[in-house]
Amino acid sequence: MGRIFEQFIYIQASATLVESCITHRDLMHRWLNPALRCEPFDQDWNTDLGGKSRFIIQIPLLQPTLISTVVEREPGLVVWEFDGFFHGRDRWECQPAESGTRLLNRFEFEIRNPIIWVGFNVFAAKWTQQDMQAQLQRLKKVAESLSK
Repeated sequence: MGRIFEQFIYIQASATLVESCITHRDLMHRWLNPALRCEPFDQDWNTDLGGKSRFIIQIPLLQPTLISTVVEREPGLVVWEFDGFFHGRDRWECQPAESGTRLLNRFEFEIRNPIIWVGFNVFAAKWTQQDMQAQLQRLKKVAESLSK
């Protein structure tokens, strides 16, 4: 029961700068949904191949956590694989364009528990897609403000 949400945005900033907005934790917190918190898995934040982190959803009392590992990494590309209450990959790809960068975000996941799957589809699927679009808009603002 897999799902894929994919979208892109054009950003008037270099691919290197856009990538830094994705890989530097302090910049990530400027555009991530405020209900999300990312933390290093060990002591230091690491987006190199094999780097681990925790993404925590700030829901009172629950705080569901995804442990993520960087499974693909090259200049302009970071793919996190995660496991927790669902399993999947979050791909961020910076593609140089004529006037900046085309940023692609592909969120591919499956929810193994059928009850949670139904709940997600009924209550959270549309919100998740809208939140991904809002995050891309916020990321665009951060990157473009840094490029000036």
